[in-house]
Amino acid sequence: MSVTTLRQRPGGPVKQFSVFTPNRLGRLHTLTALLASRNVHILALTVLDTTDSAIIRLVVDDPEAARALLEEHCFPFGESELLVVEIAAETQLKDVLAALLQAEINIHYIYSFMTRSQDKTALALNLEDRDVAEEALRRQQFKVLGQGDFSR
Repeated sequence: MSVTTLRQRPGGPVKQFSVFTPNRLGRLHTLTALLASRNVHILALTVLDTTDSAIIRLVVDDPEAARALLEEHCFPFGESELLVVEIAAETQLKDVLAALLQAEINIHYIYSFMTRSQDKTALALNLEDRDVAEEALRRQQFKVLGQGDFSR
């Protein structure tokens, strides 16, 4: 009987905060200024807006501090875990998507990190099955990142 060992992501899965807010002028600025006031850096960001409300999804380098600030300032939010994969900025998106298609993994949504180093970027993926997706991407030699790769 063989034993398979999965490599753990450093620091566990990447945490995403989904902040629910009225769609009002300056609300995104208020949120980003609040995080910056405590030296919490936003690494990835996407905003889904409707006429009345917005969902601000973000990944930060200090999830504990972000959580405390959101609670302290009464921002309604949820947390979820993302799969984050590092890619060469211009060339590997199609390869990531092909690996997930081959594994028959549905993507709920995807967005990119704002900066990374050495001509690399990272994709934040919310997926149907994160564990199967991670295994499929690792088989194709992609580097899957954990919260420890970003946290201070």
